[in-house]
Amino acid sequence: MNRLIQSGLMFGNLIHVTSPALVERYNRALKHLTGKTTEQTDFHIDISGFSPEIGDELNDPLYLNHNGVNRQFILLTTQQKTAPLLEAKFSTSRGILRQFIEANESQLFALTAKDAVAGELVNSVFDVTSPARLFDIGTITIEADTTQGTLRDADRLASLVDRFKTEDDGWHDDVLIAEMIGLAKRTGDVVRNPVRLKEMSFSQENFHTSHFGGLYVFQGMDHPAVISSGEAVEDVPIKYSFGFKHRNQIAKFLEYNDLVEPIVKARGIDAAAILRQKMDFIVVDAAGDAQVDLTGATRRDIRGLARRISDRLPPEWHALQKLVQWAEGDASWPRISSDHPAYFYTLRAADVPDADLVNMLLSELSPKDIRQLYICHKEEFYRRYRGWSDTKKAYVVDFLTREYVADKAGAREALFGHDAPLEEPAPIRDDIVARVGPWGAVRR
Repeated sequence: MNRLIQSGLMFGNLIHVTSPALVERYNRALKHLTGKTTEQTDFHIDISGFSPEIGDELNDPLYLNHNGVNRQFILLTTQQKTAPLLEAKFSTSRGILRQFIEANESQLFALTAKDAVAGELVNSVFDVTSPARLFDIGTITIEADTTQGTLRDADRLASLVDRFKTEDDGWHDDVLIAEMIGLAKRTGDVVRNPVRLKEMSFSQENFHTSHFGGLYVFQGMDHPAVISSGEAVEDVPIKYSFGFKHRNQIAKFLEYNDLVEPIVKARGIDAAAILRQKMDFIVVDAAGDAQVDLTGATRRDIRGLARRISDRLPPEWHALQKLVQWAEGDASWPRISSDHPAYFYTLRAADVPDADLVNMLLSELSPKDIRQLYICHKEEFYRRYRGWSDTKKAYVVDFLTREYVADKAGAREALFGHDAPLEEPAPIRDDIVARVGPWGAVRR
């Protein structure tokens, strides 16, 4: 994995902690949350304050995430909001942490100037011993304070100030006044500069979890379902549960809930270019299996390679080629049914609130598209990367560094954006797609 780390494709954008003062604050927070401390004096942290170096030291990658639920966090700086979340067990956790930091940025900036802020994403579930327990996670609330209890003391001081102002003998209550002075030394003037974090709660209806081999839970849908990366799970309080082998059922689920759109129907993108790039990735996958040297390979080289190893190219490549030919007006409409290996390569998430989750699911269903897999599901990308040939690893790292890291926002917009184009698509072709989709008619 060193190649990924050195290129910034793994553990990238972490916060580097080297200051003795910050290390000392981190240790106070770590002790407060877990009862443990670190001997590290130079380490990196993610948005939650998790450090891979400290995880190695403690031999516990879940030292801030006991049982994989109720994620704890340590904030040393508001700059952590842009960092990734490592060892994520739920797809919603990073978004919740980022919203919390952004909503309380000025307050957190003031608090972290003197101390670390420690907290937890709290729900009513403390372990997930069965898939059914996931459905008991309804609302996530955030509890946070400094290691010295600044917010607790500020609330106490505010209460005492109210007593001092409203009680008739407040001016003569020496005990009350002494307690106020003692608290004010720690909190500052809470009347002029109130210190309070917004109370925030988040509903967790639709999410991915890495528990039980990977589950996509879609509760907040007209037609809810649980989709497993492996076999379908049982004993869940939802009628429909599918495994990845149930391709037809997954296709119908996505269609019934209007969660996807065909790439060739999407507005404002170069569909043929996107499909050709997917074809190139499939060629790279086949070349890796054939131990073909891909060092320095350009797009032209990859497409020349496709001709040389055409006998090794899988059905996905041939189906996407027919779809590209249709998109460019050179062939008739190809029927790609939902049980065809290329089917999920032809889709992207529609413009829906859970588009990121849907694209994550699609990336795992079309894993040879290494760019989408890296963007949408990094943990699965890293898992598959470990099993690739060295020549494929080198090509993929080089490609992602040149084509994605150089313009992340532009690449994501080109692949997943939903801006309408200036011109409407050709009406005849649009009508065909509207009637049958890129896969042909899906029977209900």
